[in-house]
Amino acid sequence: MELEQPSLVDLATDRLRAEILSGALEPGDRIVEDQIRRRYGISRAPLREALRLLAQQGLVEHLPRRGMRVATWSPTDIRQLFDIRHVLERYAVLSALPLPQGEGDPLVPVRARLAEMRAAEERGDRLAKDDAHRAFHAAVVGLAGNRQLELALEPILVKLQLPMAVNLRREAELHSPDQGLERHAAILTALESDDAATVLEALDRHGERAYLPL
Repeated sequence: MELEQPSLVDLATDRLRAEILSGALEPGDRIVEDQIRRRYGISRAPLREALRLLAQQGLVEHLPRRGMRVATWSPTDIRQLFDIRHVLERYAVLSALPLPQGEGDPLVPVRARLAEMRAAEERGDRLAKDDAHRAFHAAVVGLAGNRQLELALEPILVKLQLPMAVNLRREAELHSPDQGLERHAAILTALESDDAATVLEALDRHGERAYLPL
């Protein structure tokens, strides 16, 4: 049975996104539609919709009269985006702590995202690990229960998905995959202390861009 159009769009979006986040397509690489259509076995319409969605995520960009390419971010852009994320995380921690007592474990979402990172690493699914990684940071900010804060963070994490993935990948290559997991486990351990100063120190030591060429 022929796949429906949305399925073809999802297929193209997921495959292109995986190639970009894995480094198979590098920043600045030109995206040749005809080549990708033949490789994926899809028509022009779903591919163009996939490219539109990836452009919204900041992963590809349109060059006038030259087509599409994998998005490039300057070191200054990346530093500024990480700085904004850091500010939002610190504000969330100061707003959230001390955590409410007697209403179950408020850290369940953070624990779940870390568990998803571990599970993805164990099965070798880098894309799922990247997704869980971003969701972990979103869950930390979510502890504040501030919807507007979460909305402010969302586009930052979307734009940072490639630098965050690159940092984790290079860390794993230079050291071990477990090191990235341990860095995030340290944030969870600090949150369990329910002490704002301890958590802020853990965030300061997080090293979210230690392996990026900034």
